[in-house]
Amino acid sequence: MTTGTATMPASAPALRLEAIEVGFGGRPVLADVTVEVDAGEVVGVLGRNGAGKTTLLRVAGGTRAPDAGRVFVAGADATTLSRRQRARRIATVPQDVDVSFPFTAGEIVRMGRAPHQGLLGLESADDVARARRALERVGALELADRRLDQLSGGERQLVVFARALAQDPDVLLLDEPTSHLDLRHRVDVLGIVRELAAEGRAALVVSHDLGLAARACDRWVVLLGGRVHADGRPADICTPELLRTAFGMEAEVVRGGDGLPLVVPTMA
Repeated sequence: MTTGTATMPASAPALRLEAIEVGFGGRPVLADVTVEVDAGEVVGVLGRNGAGKTTLLRVAGGTRAPDAGRVFVAGADATTLSRRQRARRIATVPQDVDVSFPFTAGEIVRMGRAPHQGLLGLESADDVARARRALERVGALELADRRLDQLSGGERQLVVFARALAQDPDVLLLDEPTSHLDLRHRVDVLGIVRELAAEGRAALVVSHDLGLAARACDRWVVLLGGRVHADGRPADICTPELLRTAFGMEAEVVRGGDGLPLVVPTMA
């Protein structure tokens, strides 16, 4: 890329975070972080607490402007996109959602269709059908008529994930999308993320579950001290040395039956 240009070539990645810097109260959180995610790729963002993972996703999703650096979406400088244009391309799945009003799960998921609706925000039959299919895909159709504030943390996560699916984005940003889920639903959700990648979409996933992240992600970007410490295939970079340096933990790394790494912590 040539410095100072507004866009990148047509072959540009689905998402590029370029030389991102963010600080809070004079404390640097991200420093010169560059991350790319291609269409059809799932990239995991890993690191210990406070490494800047969630902040990076907020910058990517447009809810936090970087102090320096730029975000590109399919080659377009994100600052040139309207909120509606950005929402059509990028969907975010936060760890949890706090809803002040007693919306049902079905209503929450249908909100994902808002970027595709006209100025009056009227739902079409297609919007309703897409929302229903999204709930069904995550195995939560039976929650459609229940209020979100009456659901468990795991059920809320499924609903918020379904909302992102209904949004029909090119890029998914997922911040610990399985933190409240049981093992079966963790596997199901990350399986859907892999299916979306196979459809040509891109995903940036924050995770603390190294075993599942090794299987769901094509690449890991490991943050340490607000900088990119490692970037590569899990099978290549998941080593005891990486775990010791980036996570402050002692662990063995063994290979599962699929050849991918499994992390076995050393208990003191």
